[in-house]
Amino acid sequence: MNSAVRDTTTLLGRSLRHILRSPDTIVTTAVTPIALMLLFVFVFGGAIDTGADASVDYMLPGILLITIASGVAYTAYRLFLDMQGGVFERFQSMPIARSSVLWAHVLTSLVANLVSLALVVGVAFLIGFRPSGDALAWLAVTGILVVFILALTWIAVIAGLSAKTVDGASAFSYPLIFLPFISSAFVPTETMPGPVRAFAENQPATSIVNAVRDLFTGRPVGGDIWIALAWCVGILLVAYLAALLVYRRRLR
Repeated sequence: MNSAVRDTTTLLGRSLRHILRSPDTIVTTAVTPIALMLLFVFVFGGAIDTGADASVDYMLPGILLITIASGVAYTAYRLFLDMQGGVFERFQSMPIARSSVLWAHVLTSLVANLVSLALVVGVAFLIGFRPSGDALAWLAVTGILVVFILALTWIAVIAGLSAKTVDGASAFSYPLIFLPFISSAFVPTETMPGPVRAFAENQPATSIVNAVRDLFTGRPVGGDIWIALAWCVGILLVAYLAALLVYRRRLR
């Protein structure tokens, strides 16, 4: 176990150095969600009935999910390049834990996405975001988003290991980016037609958005937080096990 942790830490340092040499990856990940947030707040905000919430307060949880979905695509991209470049084969010839290679990419994704989220939240504060949740609420939001990042990152690992082309490695993220748009992220689900509303109210983005929004605004969260955690943990476990299976097949 200690050897696996040491190997993972070493490879994590390698991956983080690559990101530090090209910080445009994080900036690029944050630019599109920030542009969407500005668009929804300043262009569409007046046409969307958010109830008592300010536009930025209402929109931000969905923007955070889009930020994560955009960011994890780079994990699949980096994994694909490592596979094609023979990096994995070189690591296999070294006395290191096999799992450390994947975990280094996953933890790199976690760090990079948290930085991107911080940039998005920083811009949200500049344009009027004023949360009323306490420190415990912020801690709960961070916990939900961390589990969500890990869940989507393990999906990215599957894509990176399975893809045949560079474009294919990151294409999986498009449905994930689109998912918050068919949820309560930008409009109340009550305004949607029947079949769309049924889908929106029973997919993970809606419960996560509702829980994060209530935590930010200091309202009672209710059952949404547990549904959100159940979705995130469930996706994480399934994606993790599937990723290990694909990884072992690739090594063989």
